[in-house]
Amino acid sequence: MPYFSIIIPVYNRPDEVGDLLKSLSVQTCKDFEVVLVEDGSTVRCADAVEQYARSIDIHYYYKENEGRSIARNYGMERATGDYFIFFDSDCVIPERYFEILSGALRERYVDCFGGPDAAHDSFTDVQKAINYSMTSFLTTGGIRGGKVQLEKFTPRTFNMGFSRAVYERVGGFREMFSEDIDMSTRIRQAGFGIALIRDAYVYHKRRMSMRLFFRQIYIFGMSRISLYLLYPDTLKLVHWFPACFVVGSLAMIVGSFFWWPAILPLAVYLLAVFVVSWCMNRRLKIAALSVVASVIQLGGYGLGFLKAFFLKVVLGRGRDEAEEIRLRKGR
Repeated sequence: MPYFSIIIPVYNRPDEVGDLLKSLSVQTCKDFEVVLVEDGSTVRCADAVEQYARSIDIHYYYKENEGRSIARNYGMERATGDYFIFFDSDCVIPERYFEILSGALRERYVDCFGGPDAAHDSFTDVQKAINYSMTSFLTTGGIRGGKVQLEKFTPRTFNMGFSRAVYERVGGFREMFSEDIDMSTRIRQAGFGIALIRDAYVYHKRRMSMRLFFRQIYIFGMSRISLYLLYPDTLKLVHWFPACFVVGSLAMIVGSFFWWPAILPLAVYLLAVFVVSWCMNRRLKIAALSVVASVIQLGGYGLGFLKAFFLKVVLGRGRDEAEEIRLRKGR
């Protein structure tokens, strides 16, 4: 019986699944099974599964499309391990990941953990820029697993794990946006410990274009208000930063037409984003794209946050939604 059960929901991502399974096939520690749940895909990844079936213990399931949370729960119901690990299908796992994770849990066991993500050398310049914007302290305040954080660490399902005991007490994921934050909050409320294991990182491809990135991050901003309605004490100052960025940037741009120095704070901030990315990535193109990605990330999140806050909090349209989510049980 493997100790770890890797749960992977998939929807029309055969090429990415191939890269993920390839990285799992060369792990230095293979005390795991892979439970791959095809959630109603029209383009299946059966060929990729067959290619690695001899080198990895893979259990492949196909079900009708119901959403990634239900797909993860479907996988947990069929898993045999004592500890569940969650990756997104667009992740690539460093070969010592499970060796490092096993050692960390032996040294200091915790019922729930999360790890950071990084950009692989093979990623495109756009992917590297997006990864920078999603992990830099200048843009997220370190809340996605950085070295410095402005809020309590919350694992995300691109790199997250918890014990079977957690699943048996808390249940599975609820079908909603930011379901991983909801799950982490419920785990913490149930009294389980949560830790960041920094050395257990993954390579996360994220979105392939700025347009798709904006769409994703806009939804993240809206879902933060849904989480606020469920857990009012989880809304922190750092979550307001993108909204302040949107309002402040607009004010500075308009103000610059009347007094040009008004734009200087925004210019200095974007210059800092450029310089830090340049120092990290050593390429001017990635640094320039990082500025674009950071504006999209802060602007998209801020716009989604402000829209949802106005509709769901100011106009009170979110109360019924919050109650509906509370009634959902992870299944």
